[in-house]
Amino acid sequence: MNNRNIFDLILLAALWGASFLFMRVSVPEFGAVPMMMVRVALAGLFLLPFVWWKKRQQVMIEKVVPISIVGIFNSAIPFSLIAYSTLYVTAGFASVLNAATPMCAAVIAYLWLNQRLTRSAVIGLFIGLVGVVLLVWDKIGFSGDESTFAILAGLGGAFFYGIAANYSKKRLAGVDALAITTGSQISAAIFLLPMAVAWWPAQMPSIASWINVVVLAIVCTGFAQILYFRLIDQAGAANATTVTFLIPVFGMVWGGLFLDEIVTLDTLLACAVILAGTGLTTGFLKLPLKKKAVNKA
Repeated sequence: MNNRNIFDLILLAALWGASFLFMRVSVPEFGAVPMMMVRVALAGLFLLPFVWWKKRQQVMIEKVVPISIVGIFNSAIPFSLIAYSTLYVTAGFASVLNAATPMCAAVIAYLWLNQRLTRSAVIGLFIGLVGVVLLVWDKIGFSGDESTFAILAGLGGAFFYGIAANYSKKRLAGVDALAITTGSQISAAIFLLPMAVAWWPAQMPSIASWINVVVLAIVCTGFAQILYFRLIDQAGAANATTVTFLIPVFGMVWGGLFLDEIVTLDTLLACAVILAGTGLTTGFLKLPLKKKAVNKA
């Protein structure tokens, strides 16, 4: 990657890491589902002019069903689950849970698409699982408390991201990414609308919370998606997906700077283990190859 690509990658990770910060601050006033409905609706409206500019509206119409399914499984459900998790865990902690997404995607690809797992991937899955256990072990209880459900919701969001990634690969391969993103945000908003109306907060959220959700929608969702697809186009999908390794770093940094969240040594260790497992699972990191013995005559 050139310097511009590296800058875009870091900026993208910073924006997506900041999304956990905005949710942590404003979800208590909005509620998880209403806030995410506003987020995806505004993001979809922000992206629509780009769809018309690029003349991608026909693609959205032709692929409306699979795009809508991706919207539900890649935005509506996981966004809401992760937003709920930020009610009870820190922004940095939630971002680390989200780093389990590539591992979930690899397992689902194996079970659903019969995609073979390499030896490195299997080892990576095991290491990643150990990292998740280390992360949640002292925080999860078996009495059904809020933190337990929050952690399960965060991991559930990663699981649904994995479903959506594999479904998109199976049903939307070769379809324009801008059309998928815009259509999925709009379909997610439609899916969440009835629940958002039913669970709309009795007291109107503050101006500060509205500003947060607007920034979250336009900057951390709409603009970030455009940045992501440009990165895929210029640096390739494999390089673009390495953003997964940087998001937890920024999630913890922003939480520490703006919310005074304490990042413990245990959390950093678990984060490192999860990212190492993710790297092996995705193929970004590789185990050293065994040298073949040379037979001497």
